[in-house]
Amino acid sequence: MKRAALLVATLLAGCAIPNSRPMVTPKVPEALGLANAAAPVIDQHWWRAFGDPQLDQLVEAAISGTPRLEQALARVRQAQAVLQQRGAENGPNVGLDGNAQVARLSGRYTIPPPYGGTVRFVGTADANLNWNLDLFGRQRAAIEGARASTRAATLDLLAAREMLAGSVVQTYLDLARAERQAGIAREAIAARENSVRLVNVRIRNRLASQLDAEAVGTLLSQAREELVRAEGQRALAANALAALAGRGADFPATLVPTRLTLDAALPLPAAVPADLLARRPDVLAAQARIDAAAAGRQVARRAFYPNVNLLGLVGLQAIGIGNLLSLDAGTAQGGVAVHLPLFDNGRLRADLAGATAAVDLAIADYNGEVVDAVREAADALARIRALAARRQQAAAVVRGFAETGRLNNIRVSSGLSSRLDLVDNDVRLLDARLVDANLLHDAAIARVQLVLALGGGVDPAQDTL
Repeated sequence: MKRAALLVATLLAGCAIPNSRPMVTPKVPEALGLANAAAPVIDQHWWRAFGDPQLDQLVEAAISGTPRLEQALARVRQAQAVLQQRGAENGPNVGLDGNAQVARLSGRYTIPPPYGGTVRFVGTADANLNWNLDLFGRQRAAIEGARASTRAATLDLLAAREMLAGSVVQTYLDLARAERQAGIAREAIAARENSVRLVNVRIRNRLASQLDAEAVGTLLSQAREELVRAEGQRALAANALAALAGRGADFPATLVPTRLTLDAALPLPAAVPADLLARRPDVLAAQARIDAAAAGRQVARRAFYPNVNLLGLVGLQAIGIGNLLSLDAGTAQGGVAVHLPLFDNGRLRADLAGATAAVDLAIADYNGEVVDAVREAADALARIRALAARRQQAAAVVRGFAETGRLNNIRVSSGLSSRLDLVDNDVRLLDARLVDANLLHDAAIARVQLVLALGGGVDPAQDTL
């Protein structure tokens, strides 16, 4: 009879569940135009390819415990605690309760004289059992949801580590860029100071005019201005590195000159690889949140079914301290408790609708992450190709202006030309060398951006729970 009643209740609950389904579908790799080949394996410590020990130390310092990572790590611990809590709810719970009090027992209730109508000691001591049998899998779905949330939080931590490492490397490249620009400016200053000395000698010998002195002085001022600008950029990059490494204002003074191998060969593909979505921890985290939301929807669906609990109690109950310790004071209870929601003003339907909308939101977020991931990888590849072509042209421009300057110096030393004829070419040569240096560092940064777009050195199969 009891089984029949439970079966009827289950059927009634199943009929009452509304047909609420997600409306958004996840994007699949086939629809994103990804290449068939897989990307090469990226080393976990990919930044070491630049061959600068100071950079290695900065990255390790940054990922060992900056505030950004501490926040992500706290989220992982929080998700793990929720998972443990959900797991604890899926088994038997036993508690020990005790109660001792002095009470006047009613003479007009269930306790007859001589106890009724008197003041007595009343004591109880019992052990309670409560076990949710989870016949319809509601608790199991809650555990799966918590496990997926923990996986998402762990992947978020891995993504934060990779992005932080990438930020350190790119900022360090900006530091190296500023140092290279300052070096070019110092070389220009030295050459132009020599030109000033030569012009002054020629003026004393009446072979040049004050106009020549003004010309070379202008070139010298321009080079000095470029040095001041480059040193300012280096100071800003050093301050940014201090912040990324979680260090103070005294940190920039400890930095030594960079020793980067800028053309380091990072293993990069020629097209956006097919396994891109399986590499990126942020995309995998978004996928895990879909799993968590789907499990939450199952929890909301199964709330329509009966909730069955095993109950048990063993203990002592007595009136009077002496009676509490007697064998006759023992008591025991056992049974089953069933709860079936029949009318709740639409609360369960609203919970299910909200859980279904949460699945749609998680899928939409995932689709956004997927599109961004493909775009970032495609942009990085396009940037690398464009910079390679521009670097070839920039190198040719530098060689051309350098040769023109050499020939102009021969003409000036031969008395066939004035120092004024060197001004325009020297200005352009300095600008061309700065452009060439910028393109060299931009190309290195583009390779770093492609590494990050491919997921960095993260191996989700090994680094997640």
